[in-house]
Amino acid sequence: MITAQMWLAAPEGGLIGDGRTGANLALLVGAVGLALGWWALRTAGRGGAGARARSFAGAAVGAGAAGAVLGAVHVATAADGLGTGNGLAGGILAIPLGLAAAVLGLRARSRSVRTAGGA
Repeated sequence: MITAQMWLAAPEGGLIGDGRTGANLALLVGAVGLALGWWALRTAGRGGAGARARSFAGAAVGAGAAGAVLGAVHVATAADGLGTGNGLAGGILAIPLGLAAAVLGLRARSRSVRTAGGA
């Protein structure tokens, strides 16, 4: 359970890392989700890769959502503004990156279900 002390300790490195660490983590998770979503979207229409594409699509949605949430938490708990070295820009970039990964995963999931149902 997340307590108020954890939220207050987040900018000092208590919850998601100090400075740019939390933003880098959010960017990494979002980028992995984007790669998984891209791969799932590319293989969703192929015959034998339907089940694997669906599982990668689900992983892309989960990783994308996690990256967006981590980015939002880092932005909300950032101590200072842009250019201070606390990773605020990375947190801001992690939000649309994670959302793009989730959208790609959802598109791949719908495409793989559509091709599996039509076959």
